[in-house]
Parts: sequence; structure tokens; C-alpha cells
Amino acid sequence: MYVFDSSPLIVLFRHYYPNRFPTLWEKFDILISDSKLSSVRDVVNEINRYANSDRLTKWVKDNRNFFPKSTTNELLTVRKIFQVKHFQSMIREKERLQGYPVADPFVVAKAKACNGCVVTLERRKENSAKLPNVCDHFGILCIDLEEFMEKEGWIF
Repeated sequence: MYVFDSSPLIVLFRHYYPNRFPTLWEKFDILISDSKLSSVRDVVNEINRYANSDRLTKWVKDNRNFFPKSTTNELLTVRKIFQVKHFQSMIREKERLQGYPVADPFVVAKAKACNGCVVTLERRKENSAKLPNVCDHFGILCIDLEEFMEKEGWIF
């Protein structure tokens, strides 16, 4: 199971047009229908806030099942994430004060719950609370969009 952060979804919908990459979208849809690709409800909030793509916004509305609500088990994992003082900085002060959405801890929690793999465009950064660092701490595989395509054997 792959759990997508908002960043790879934004890149896919912004740069990989269905008329130019039809096979990519066929394979993407197959992974979703086979329950091998998902995300979390909180990613919808980030997409609505940050993405500037009518196509992605429409797709999100048409594919609400791709973004399920967090389970109790996942919420307990979110709690464990924030028990690590260093990871509390996943939610920056600006986001806290202005009520901006933050999906990262929920993405990690879903991947942990389903023994899945996080797909993000964030990079590991020493001593940071970036998604790959948090995933490493909790023993969760974390890859970028290109690595995801490689793991699936996608060539276009």
C-alpha cells in the first residue's frame, strides 16, 4: 500500500496530462481500484489550500474514498509522533496560528497502520521533522514520486 502525501498528487496533476500520459493514469487508477494506493482526509485540506489545479480539485471531489478519515489506531499513532518533542515542529507556528492544514502526521500514521509506504516529494534533512525523517524514526518506508514509479516498473 502506498500512502500519498499532497506533494506528489499536486505534481502528477500539474505536469502529467492525461492526454500525454494515458498509460500513467491507467496504471494509477488500477492501483487505486486494487486498494494499493490511498491517502488521508487531511491531504484534501492541503490540496484545497495549496494546489492551483482545477483538474486535481475536481478529481479530489470525485474520489473522496481515496481520502478516508483517520482510524482510531491512526490517531493513536499521530499522538505517538507528537510525543517525540522534535516532531512537534511538523506543525509550524504559522500553520498553528492561522489554522492551516497539516497532513504529514496523518500520512505517516496511515502508512504505519497499513504497513505501507509513504510517497512524498520531501527530502530527508538532518535533525528535521520532514516526512522521511519521521518515517525513518517509526520504521516506515518513504520514497519519492520517481522511486514510486520505479518500484511499480512504470516506463513511459
